Amino acid sequence: MNLKMFRSQVRAAVMKSPGQGAIPLVMALSLGLAGCGKPPAAQPPPPPIVTVSTPLDREVTDWDEYTGHLVSPETANINARISGIIEAAPFKEGALVKKGDVLFIIDDRPFKADLENKQANVVKDEAQVALTKAQLSRSDDLLKKKTISQQEYDSSKAGFDQANAQLTADKAAADTSKLNLDWTRVTAPISGRVSRMYITVGNLVNGGAGQATLLTTIVSVDPMYCYVSVPERSFLKYEAYARRTKGENVRDAKIPCFMQLENEKGFPHEGTIDFIDNSVDPGTGTIQLRGVIPNPKGELTPGLFAQMRITGSGPYKTLLVPDLAVGAEQNERYLMVVEKDDTVAVRKVQLGELFGSLRSITEGLKPDERVIVNGLQLVRPGGKVTPKSAPISAEAIAALDASTSGIDTTHSSPDAPAKSEP
Repeated sequence: MNLKMFRSQVRAAVMKSPGQGAIPLVMALSLGLAGCGKPPAAQPPPPPIVTVSTPLDREVTDWDEYTGHLVSPETANINARISGIIEAAPFKEGALVKKGDVLFIIDDRPFKADLENKQANVVKDEAQVALTKAQLSRSDDLLKKKTISQQEYDSSKAGFDQANAQLTADKAAADTSKLNLDWTRVTAPISGRVSRMYITVGNLVNGGAGQATLLTTIVSVDPMYCYVSVPERSFLKYEAYARRTKGENVRDAKIPCFMQLENEKGFPHEGTIDFIDNSVDPGTGTIQLRGVIPNPKGELTPGLFAQMRITGSGPYKTLLVPDLAVGAEQNERYLMVVEKDDTVAVRKVQLGELFGSLRSITEGLKPDERVIVNGLQLVRPGGKVTPKSAPISAEAIAALDASTSGIDTTHSSPDAPAKSEP
């Protein structure tokens, strides 16, 4: 309703209702005009509430994790070295045995008889040597007196030489017979865990090259090898770390490693890297490493798959924030922080390693800045917020502490998967 229309309505009302009755009407029309004005402006919403945390300033160590498999350093096939009947097998299948323990006993009676025969031949030969030696001595005296001819002397000497040769041959035969007798007791050539009995008591076994009967096998168990394949980038990182911290190449630096089996947690087995292959596989871009893991209780078994961690750097200082707070835009990573006046600002950052749920920030963040860790969907750069401070969770810190000591929790690099198949 405009002013002209209002005036015309007032005038018409006064003419129709002269006197006091016109006053209430004018007041009502005035109120109507006031009600047709602009509504009051809407109040802006309050700033959103967000949770902020200051980054942790900690000393950490980088660890890389790979999938590998366990291999025994020594494996021995236990074969029969002579032919005969197995009389006994005084060992427990699957048990730990020591070098020299008797595993099988082969009937030794034929070999004892053969040895006695060969030893008798040696005694006979020794007597023949003594006789021909005496004959040669007499022939020598007679030759000097020219009582016998040179031919007779030569015959005596040939008899002595022949007796010595026969003695040597029969001694060798006796030694062979003794070896065969010794081989009737099949002993463990190495210490380790023995397999099952492939040939049982009462069966005939064959000895000799190419036809020897396999009786059982033994694998050593302490220490144990864990083989993994690592990318060439990681190999170069380990090489640089070894030269920087130990002043020697990675093959001689004895870099620490930790290992766990599928049903274990916390990487309880500690060892060192003692072998790196001599070339990178051009097909996969990986190189094989070997960790030596002590196994005094024999708990580790060859052939098992295992996770192994290898240290990739020495301890260094870094800032850590919850990984969920990190945003991504194309190839850039950023954090949302709250300034002193409670406005939101963007910090472009460089990422380091992931330790459990905490991400290392290598560039772009200050230790005292308030990082938004919850409520990111409610904020925009330059907008106001109501910050609520909250410390980083105790669980995340515990996982960080365990991770930086080489045990427990998952750790990976920002641009590569944490696990690599062998």
